[in-house]
Amino acid sequence: MTTTSTISTEQPAHRWPALVICLLAGFMTLLDVSIVNVALPSMQQGLQAPPIALAWVVSGYALTFGLVLVPSGRLGDDRGRSRMFVLALLLFTAASAIAGFATGPLWLVIARLVQGAAGGMLNPQILGLIQALFHGPERGKAFGLFGAVVGLSTAIGPLLGGLIIEVAGAEDGWRWVFFVNVPIGLAALVFARKYLPRDLPSGPAQSLDLIGVLLLAATLLSVLLPLVERESSSGTPWWLMLAAPVLLVLFVLWERRYRDRGRQPLVDIRLFGIGSYSFGSALGMVYFAGFTSIFFVLALYLQHGLGYSPLLAGLSMTPFAIGSAVSSAASGRLVHRFGRSLVVLGLVAALAGLVLTDVLLGAGFGRMAGAVAAPALLLAGIGSGAVISPNQTVTLSEVDSASGGTAAGVQQTGQRLGTAIGTATASGLFFSSVTEGGWDAAISTGLLVAVGFAALALLIAVAEQLVVTRRRR
Repeated sequence: MTTTSTISTEQPAHRWPALVICLLAGFMTLLDVSIVNVALPSMQQGLQAPPIALAWVVSGYALTFGLVLVPSGRLGDDRGRSRMFVLALLLFTAASAIAGFATGPLWLVIARLVQGAAGGMLNPQILGLIQALFHGPERGKAFGLFGAVVGLSTAIGPLLGGLIIEVAGAEDGWRWVFFVNVPIGLAALVFARKYLPRDLPSGPAQSLDLIGVLLLAATLLSVLLPLVERESSSGTPWWLMLAAPVLLVLFVLWERRYRDRGRQPLVDIRLFGIGSYSFGSALGMVYFAGFTSIFFVLALYLQHGLGYSPLLAGLSMTPFAIGSAVSSAASGRLVHRFGRSLVVLGLVAALAGLVLTDVLLGAGFGRMAGAVAAPALLLAGIGSGAVISPNQTVTLSEVDSASGGTAAGVQQTGQRLGTAIGTATASGLFFSSVTEGGWDAAISTGLLVAVGFAALALLIAVAEQLVVTRRRR
């Protein structure tokens, strides 16, 4: 008889080695979101890839990543997170190798779609494993380290990609952007078999809510596909976004009906009745809309506006990565004590750093702008690190660990939606400003988009604080 699975914690001493494996896998999948951007000219030169293929290399990964997060989280909760982790990591490693050996644009795009799906399968297992293996203050530390990985992988991608292209050459350097995942993935697979907790049977397996999967996939596609296709010469299907609210309502109604029948829905809508989860998920989605768009507009401005090489542009964004990594690790130790108040403080620091960066870049320092803006980017990174990992910890703090993978999948889906919306908004306004006012006007506009989303995230955090305070009276 097929059974559902839970995590064995009979060897708790292995939880820290297991965490290292999880963080390594998470780093690879999130790094591949940003590292590819600086390799696009190399791909174009090496494969004679048209612009639409390059757009799908970047956006296709994000699309398939976002589509599979929630179903994969549910499968991990029901069938075993460690088993799903190993399967997804194997698929991601194989897809990375296949992408590196691509002989044409279509081959590369298909490999990236598979790679994105594998990354989306992997990430809910990582968060679900952390939720199951760690408790109390230790869980905050573990999520703090994961937050450091999120910030570091996103910010260091352009630097690492630029370094690889510099060493391996422009024509074939892009291949090593993918090949670098292979030895890391193989090593992680070996140690995963040794250190990840065993999946133990806990009862009859629930059948997967296939209609729920299809309705959620259709909802996400109706939002993400127009954003992916916005650079397409065939036109952007913006009309699909009109279907998104209708599909979302149908999804919610179906999930409630499915649960009322006594079956396990893809997403238990009662999750959103948990205040910390609903507020934290909304905050995360909005903040990621601003957080990830920072690197997109900065990379364009530094390389095209100031003439920086990919490597120098990556180095210029390193202060943000350093600040984010250090702050995430430190805030993981403090979140158990201060809760969402730490997130509020982080948002204030991130906003101050971004506004200061905008002021400094607009002050006419020319090619010295990257160095002059470094302290401001460091401050923004410190603030960002105090947002991402504490928010993750508080958001999942009241969620039953048995549903940790699904809850994490829903939360990460919101972050992927935020990333797509933020990047589309920032890039559209950025390129419009380039045409009208030049590169200096464009970077100011792009950073103001990030500031706007961060400010909205701050309002959500403050609103939650007010609700909590009112309930305590």
